[in-house]
Amino acid sequence: MTQYVEQVERDLAILKRGTEEIIDLEDLRRKLLRFYETGKKLVVKEGFDPSAPDIHLGHTVTLRKLRQFQELGHEVVFLIGDFTGRIGDPTGKKETRRQLTEEEVQRNARTYAEQVFKVLDPEKTRIAFNSTWLSRLTLEEVIVLASRFTVARMLEREDFSRRLREGRPIGLHEFLYPLLQGYDSVALQADVELGGTDQRFNLLVGRDLQREFGQEPQVIITMPLLEGTDGVEKMSKSLGNYIGINEPPFSMFGKVMSIPDFLIEKYFVLLTDVPLEEVRKKKEACERGELHPKVWKEELAFELVRLYHGEEEARKALEDFERAFSQKACPESAQDLCIAQSELVAGKLWIMKLLQRTGVFQSKSEARRCLEQGGVYLNGERISGVDQDVPLKDGDVLRVGKKSFFRIRIVASQEAKTSGKEEAR
Repeated sequence: MTQYVEQVERDLAILKRGTEEIIDLEDLRRKLLRFYETGKKLVVKEGFDPSAPDIHLGHTVTLRKLRQFQELGHEVVFLIGDFTGRIGDPTGKKETRRQLTEEEVQRNARTYAEQVFKVLDPEKTRIAFNSTWLSRLTLEEVIVLASRFTVARMLEREDFSRRLREGRPIGLHEFLYPLLQGYDSVALQADVELGGTDQRFNLLVGRDLQREFGQEPQVIITMPLLEGTDGVEKMSKSLGNYIGINEPPFSMFGKVMSIPDFLIEKYFVLLTDVPLEEVRKKKEACERGELHPKVWKEELAFELVRLYHGEEEARKALEDFERAFSQKACPESAQDLCIAQSELVAGKLWIMKLLQRTGVFQSKSEARRCLEQGGVYLNGERISGVDQDVPLKDGDVLRVGKKSFFRIRIVASQEAKTSGKEEAR
């Protein structure tokens, strides 16, 4: 038994990196020791409701922890909540979440499965769908399951109790969500379940239900929520502050460079394999003024692009970023935007008309919002005036948002290419 103690402690040192909470650490130590003694792998699960089809860096915080378990020899279950997704996880929601159709759930689930192997080892991953067991529960079994918990216990959840205080409706089906998620752990006989800190209640329900069904309770590992590019809100596609793992290299690089400096350390710890001691030294160097935060952030952006696109693409993204921002030049990925000479009045064009010609925006209001939020640059200079007429010449560089670059080409009228968008005026 003692021969495995040191190995268990080495494993724990790896698994504890970046974690918020482990319930219960001694349980985990005991489970790991039993693995080395018997060879029986731990079943480690995480559930994903396919409510949105794209996986972003916020999702990879826990996915990377699953990968660590894989590398230590354990079985990882990537659980797609195709059944619970039709209920909608109420966690953190101020109102009842829209229920997805079966078609939406299946479409998003397929996309999830395609993307997840950018992080997980496909040879060591079991993809499961919780409809396999949840759709077979009879009404009687659901009633028995519901009898294991009280309304008072459910109202311990902050989002439920807050909505009750504020007079916002809570659907009865929402109380079923944590019960069904917890039953997933029973069905899979999970040894460990991962989730964000906002999932703590749901994960504890799984631990309690396993006891009720005579199983050894799972260990819970919660990971911090990752703030998005705004540095305030949890990374979310709906908030527009996300960095997708399938984004083009230059786009990913630029978005990472837009995060606030105070998040650099957290991103390194949660999203990379850079040794913690190295991260600590770089942080101290920044605090002493020996290392500029921009340089450290470039190292972060390079590392993240390298992880998801390879070293060559990371190097190209860095070069393009330096060319576009430091030298105020045009990245190689820029598109040509042709403007007819006849469209210019005294060498100028209305900025809204120019933006519509890019084809980036679905509507005028989107273009206006981007302008007002400071997301439009011409030759490195920010443009914010909606009514502004901007001077244009051949070779100018227009940046729209963080990732769209255009090289202005002034051409004869018959050569001008339009985007098909309706002109603004």
